[in-house]
Amino acid sequence: MTDFAARLTEGVRRHGPLCVGMDPHAGKVPALFGGDTARGLEAWGRALIEVAAGKVAVVKPQSGFFERHGPEGMAALAAITRAARAAGLIVLMDAKRGDIGSTAEGYADAFLSAGAPFESDAVTLNPYMGLDTLEPFAVRAAALGKGIVVLVRTSNPGAADFQMLDVGGKPLYIRIAESLRPLSERLMSDCGWSNLMMVVGATAPEEARQVRAAAPKALFLVPGYGAQNGRPEDAMTGLVRKGANVEGGVISASRSINFPASAAGAATIDAWQAAIAAAIDSARSELADAVAA
Repeated sequence: MTDFAARLTEGVRRHGPLCVGMDPHAGKVPALFGGDTARGLEAWGRALIEVAAGKVAVVKPQSGFFERHGPEGMAALAAITRAARAAGLIVLMDAKRGDIGSTAEGYADAFLSAGAPFESDAVTLNPYMGLDTLEPFAVRAAALGKGIVVLVRTSNPGAADFQMLDVGGKPLYIRIAESLRPLSERLMSDCGWSNLMMVVGATAPEEARQVRAAAPKALFLVPGYGAQNGRPEDAMTGLVRKGANVEGGVISASRSINFPASAAGAATIDAWQAAIAAAIDSARSELADAVAA
């Protein structure tokens, strides 16, 4: 069985480190697809997958944008998750779950178990309640070749409220990274990277260097590139250069690819997809230039 880390590493070698976020913000889905409805989100997501497949290795649906539409929205999320995996894309489900005991078991079943409604290759997790909340996900990851993606140093402005607090002479985010290291080692893949991934924002390059030192084999999911103004060279900080390529994670862009200005006036789905394809190509090129610099 080829596990998550191996699939992601090979995908990044082929297509580069760009991960396409799928964030259908309220009021943003074009009327071409049905607008801000569950049906519109599914049609929009399928069209985005058609463009992304073959250009990037990874997509990252944001669960909350679908959950707000109730059962029909969750059915749309399940449908695009299946469509993305069928298209050969690796799916990082951005759900940020975190709970204890049987509740965590339920979340783990929903997102990582084989044949689950929202079966993904990996799911984002909040470690605030402790390492035991990660265990049900880690067990499934190890058994099924999946990954877990743990929040460490996020890209939002309020991240510093807690993540930068001093805990015994080190900031909390470093303490989290250090605490995760045994689990990272337990989930090691034969490819040389762990099936444990850490979220480290592009807006915090110095912190990324520190987390990389604390967790040398963890994959990184790097949000904040694009609309949050994370520079491509900063987004690369926690990744590892391998000749003309990089390894060790992916760099996520959502709004800058989901809703580029060039797509705003598209009169047809073909025209919209052409604009999205151009946005993806531009981001890939920008990141490639940063690797080469």
